[in-house]
Amino acid sequence: MNLSFNKKYFDGEVSHGFVSLFTGKTIVFIASGLLGLFLPIFLYNLFKENFRLVVLYYGLGYLFYGFLMVWGARLLSRFGFRRSLRYSVFLGALFYLIFYFVNDNNFIYLIPLSVLVIVFFRLLYWIPYHVDFAKFTDSKNRAREISILFAASLVISIIIPVLAGFIITRFGYDILFIIATILFLVSGIPYLTIPRTQEKFEWSFKETFNYFFSKQKRKMILAYMAEGAENVVGLIVWPIFIFQLLNRNYLEVGVVSTLIVGVTVLMQLFLGKYIDKNKKERILHIGSVLYSLGWVFKIFIATAFQIFIVGTYHNLAKIFITTPFEALTYDIAADNGHYVDEFTVLREMAVQLGKVLMVIFVIIISFFAAIQWTFVLAAIAALLLNLLRAKDAQLLPRV
Repeated sequence: MNLSFNKKYFDGEVSHGFVSLFTGKTIVFIASGLLGLFLPIFLYNLFKENFRLVVLYYGLGYLFYGFLMVWGARLLSRFGFRRSLRYSVFLGALFYLIFYFVNDNNFIYLIPLSVLVIVFFRLLYWIPYHVDFAKFTDSKNRAREISILFAASLVISIIIPVLAGFIITRFGYDILFIIATILFLVSGIPYLTIPRTQEKFEWSFKETFNYFFSKQKRKMILAYMAEGAENVVGLIVWPIFIFQLLNRNYLEVGVVSTLIVGVTVLMQLFLGKYIDKNKKERILHIGSVLYSLGWVFKIFIATAFQIFIVGTYHNLAKIFITTPFEALTYDIAADNGHYVDEFTVLREMAVQLGKVLMVIFVIIISFFAAIQWTFVLAAIAALLLNLLRAKDAQLLPRV
């Protein structure tokens, strides 16, 4: 990895495979960052400010992806993980291109099509990505490698939200969809150089579900369900909440988001080195409590300044939970050896189930209370991330 701080930051050299993943993922960060905050808002406006329809849209994507997960993994074993990762960028690009053509007259047809496309993108992308990341990183550098990936995301997030807000205000959404489409296609170039991994998903449907519902793996499954559940609130509810609070001002939403992210980048890099040298599970425990409190604080936000203060605290706390959680996850995946793809499928199934359940809870709560009260559920989910333990996540021989 030809970065100037390579030898100073990392403990030795990093693999060529990690460089390819890092480069491709960074470009995807730019593409998705343009619309990550604003796509839920776009849908919110498209659905005439029907919050429940927005949540349902995302929920259907999670449901179908989780339902097809085992089938997809078995298919990818024949198709090849490396080839799958390369082809996934075309579906990612098509997803954003569909939105370029969406309007009030055709969305009833194109929106379901976008759900179908994103489901197959996830099937082609996420399993190979997670398997490759576990294979191409090592335990002595893994938290630092995750940190530099997250730091890249944060640096991009300093510029992208305010840029996206400006573009939407000045030119509308269409230009963002075109840029995101092009960037997704470009992100496939680094994947052309990614090394081949010799992995094959060997479990039957019965074996997979036996593991998924086994008592021995219950804590692991609950932890990953919690990861998915918390992600739903951060991805869908939070952007719409601040959009409402900031009087539907796209540029102000972008500016506030940029300010929040800008103060967290250096902390992310520092923590990566710290976690590699310390016990990940202990840091995860502390981080989950701090992060959970952030969701509670967000319930009472009423001004742009409070969004900045609480959002900054929450982003800093998130570093203390996301970095050790992801590092521990990839440690477990790598330690499972040839079961790395089976472990990844179990993780993805649990994450999607958690997302679907949270979607149901969010929709129910929205009938009786303001949407910010869903932050309580996110706070509980953050605490449940503590259930992840390396000793509970090793896959034993067939059940």
